[in-house]
Amino acid sequence: FEMISEIEGLKKNGYLLDVKQLSISDGALLVMPFHRQLDQAREAWKSGTKIGTTGRGIGPSYEDRASRRALLFRDLFSDRLEEKLTECLEEKNFLLTQLYGQEPVDIKTCYEKIKEVAKILEPYRCHQVSFDVNQMLAEGKRLLFEGAQGVLLDNWHGTFPFVTSSGTGAASACSGVGVSPRAIDKVYGITKAYCTRVGTGPFPTELEDETGELLQKEGHEFGATTGRRRRCGWLDLVALRYSLRVGGIDNIVLTKLDVLSHFATLKVCTHYKVNGQLVENQSMM
Repeated sequence: FEMISEIEGLKKNGYLLDVKQLSISDGALLVMPFHRQLDQAREAWKSGTKIGTTGRGIGPSYEDRASRRALLFRDLFSDRLEEKLTECLEEKNFLLTQLYGQEPVDIKTCYEKIKEVAKILEPYRCHQVSFDVNQMLAEGKRLLFEGAQGVLLDNWHGTFPFVTSSGTGAASACSGVGVSPRAIDKVYGITKAYCTRVGTGPFPTELEDETGELLQKEGHEFGATTGRRRRCGWLDLVALRYSLRVGGIDNIVLTKLDVLSHFATLKVCTHYKVNGQLVENQSMM
């Protein structure tokens, strides 16, 4: 369970001195080891149509939420934990054994391990994250919501199907935490001075040559989760404009501009050509 490893790392480095510094919402979705197993089995089973998933089980976990069989953080402390776990695993074991040719997950062993983890995580349990956050807003406190992954990986507005399993735009902070959209008064978008992508999916400005290799080398472009080499290319202003519009971004935080100091000539994409015509604000969809 990576959450425990992260907590121990924070403690070791002096960033987590009190349990009150970290709260885990009762409604937080759990990504279990069997989600990862299913994710990796599914990706390995595909031929020629790989999404390029990180294989960390995020997709299968969100599928469980959509089908209303997900395990939430509060379930770790429920008397019905074993019952819910069994319900969650029945279908997955069928897929693992009958479709992907793998060994099933032992429900009893999994249950006992989860109970051990629950004891460690219980001090960080928070029953009412939405209430607490809204109370801080009412008191005039300044809050920072941080999201992960780019707009083009958004499940609704990204380059589907080469996307993640959730919303990655700024609006997701509201639905995820449980605050009004009116509570957000400034949105910052972080972008590199060039483009990168991990895994498969469309990439109009990709450089599959020495220039792309130099960007990758000087930018140390490896996937934060998988360690895979990132595909690199020039800055795509069409995609950036789209991201600003969809994300409602007020200010850009531009990173890795120093990497471009290795190039005598810089290029950016300003338009796409669609059916022979230049289009400046072409919809990414």
